[in-house]
Amino acid sequence: MSAVTAAHPASILEGKPPPRAATLRVSLCLLVWNELQGCKLDIPGLPLDQFDEVYAVDGGSTDGTIEYLQSRGITVYAQRNRGYNAAIIQCFEHCTTDAVVLYHPKGSIEPIEVLRCKQTLANGSDLAIASRMIQGGRNEEDAKLLRPRKWFVQTLALLAAALWKRSTFPQPIVWDVLHGFRGMRRDNFFAIDPLPTGVSLDLEMVVRSYRKGFRITEFPSIEKPRPHGATHFAAWPTGKKLLRYVLQELRRPA
Repeated sequence: MSAVTAAHPASILEGKPPPRAATLRVSLCLLVWNELQGCKLDIPGLPLDQFDEVYAVDGGSTDGTIEYLQSRGITVYAQRNRGYNAAIIQCFEHCTTDAVVLYHPKGSIEPIEVLRCKQTLANGSDLAIASRMIQGGRNEEDAKLLRPRKWFVQTLALLAAALWKRSTFPQPIVWDVLHGFRGMRRDNFFAIDPLPTGVSLDLEMVVRSYRKGFRITEFPSIEKPRPHGATHFAAWPTGKKLLRYVLQELRRPA
């Protein structure tokens, strides 16, 4: 892995080097699928030297994404099984450290924010989520009058909290249940018994963590409009699958 040095914004690091976790070792995993332009925007700004290992899981890119990442010294693993859940599970399977930060290089989130995620885990959280919904965060729809994606995420957040957040456990409501930029401790991830297929894992990580009593922390994240390409998750079909997952989760043991 080649070291990439990036300037650290004062708003994040206050002009000082980021504190290194004394005991927690953290991996950075990039999830990619035909994201060459996004990788060219984000990879130069990622503080790769601040992670104990860096690798990518690729869903079948044909646009040069794999070759570009390899040219930057990043190991790329071909995704073995189709689907979003399968990709995330494979990210954790390749992890040889204590935790993984998941990052999607598509040009919409500042790369330096991965250090916030890493530090949140180092501070004791089991699941750290970059939140576009809390104070200080921003969703790409916030400048619009109609915000259907944001409203759907908030509705799911309330539903998940109402059904599964423990009243006896001091865990605030998690508001950005669908942001893929997040980090989790490896042992905790496998303890939630993730479903191997589907697109539920972002929501599932929150729901199962509620049910297990894991500590979840959100930190503010600013999302910009995607500069290249389109989302891989069409709103209506994905929404229906997530609602089916909620019904399925109601029948699962904790």
